[in-house]
Amino acid sequence: MKFLFDVFPVLLFFIAFKWGESNPAMAQEWVQHFLSGFIADGKAPAEVAAVIFATAITLLASILQISYLLLKRVKVDAMLWVSFITIMVFGGATIYFHSETFIKLKPTVLYWCYGGALLLSQFMFKKNLIKAAMSAQVQLPETVWRKLGLVWIAYFTLMGLANLFVAQQFSTSTWATFKLVSLVGIMPAFIIGQSLFLSKYIEDTEA
Repeated sequence: MKFLFDVFPVLLFFIAFKWGESNPAMAQEWVQHFLSGFIADGKAPAEVAAVIFATAITLLASILQISYLLLKRVKVDAMLWVSFITIMVFGGATIYFHSETFIKLKPTVLYWCYGGALLLSQFMFKKNLIKAAMSAQVQLPETVWRKLGLVWIAYFTLMGLANLFVAQQFSTSTWATFKLVSLVGIMPAFIIGQSLFLSKYIEDTEA
């Protein structure tokens, strides 16, 4: 359930972008009507109207998401706050400068923020954030926690690079698809692989 909650803004971005891509005239009209006051020169070029429209929908969804948690007095974890701040900054820049460059950079910045936090915590502050998040559910040797931290650092680094590559080498439509697939396909596959890796240590501990 939490996964669906977290993926909600990305899914909305994909749906809104694909709709705008299929209906460019209407997307431009809506952007011009509702968002012209937030755009630097008040005009939304047709070629980026779909991205601006999808970005605005994502910003609204993210605000509603955070507001819902705060109203329910549910603790908003640090990763969600970082995600919220980056989408506000890069999404806002995309709308203001009517440029798709900023929103395309956002996933890379987010991945590298996560990876950088893990790296600094593990090597500078001697605190393994993966262990802090998972130790209540599973007990592992310290060497395995260190390896797990390094694996997550590598994952976030590579995903950031992959996003840059797709954003620069392929169309915005392809990038939007990759963005969704990376969250609902690649990340779950990575987590499943991690679980399989950890299973032998869990079995050894239980034995």
